[in-house]
Amino acid sequence: MSRTDTPPRSGAQAPHSGQAALLRRTLRRHAAGVTIVTVPGPAGFTATSFCALSLDPALISFCVATGNSAAHAVRQADRFAVHLLGAGDAGLADRFARSGEDRFATTVRVTDHDGLPVLSAAPAWLSARVVARQPVGDHVLIIGEVIAGGVRESLPALVRHDGRYVVTAPLDA
Repeated sequence: MSRTDTPPRSGAQAPHSGQAALLRRTLRRHAAGVTIVTVPGPAGFTATSFCALSLDPALISFCVATGNSAAHAVRQADRFAVHLLGAGDAGLADRFARSGEDRFATTVRVTDHDGLPVLSAAPAWLSARVVARQPVGDHVLIIGEVIAGGVRESLPALVRHDGRYVVTAPLDA
């Protein structure tokens, strides 16, 4: 076991860069669903930090890195849409993960009456009204109350694991 794999002794602090490397290396072992978050503007980005928080009220959340090119628009938005991606959406996820290009240029989308872009290619989506924003380290946590959504088709989910896209499959073959 390397020194960064062992917890620090009481009173000892591991350097932040060592902790970040440990967290990144360890979380590569955690499979996470791939989503695209969009806000009016339009702006959007690929995220694996999507989470359901509560059923009553229906609350969802995601985090955006403060250095993300969409972070300013996300922090200013009063609502957002989260698109759950399917097996054939790796290219779409890559496009929304890259900075410096128009992420919406070749993306088929439906814009709701308030300017919120909804990607028609995504198999499932939810839209929400922002109810809380909280700076957390080098990210901002956004919490929203679900106001609409839909499932267009049932496909295996696109997942990020060990630095690659993979898809889900049932275990009961």
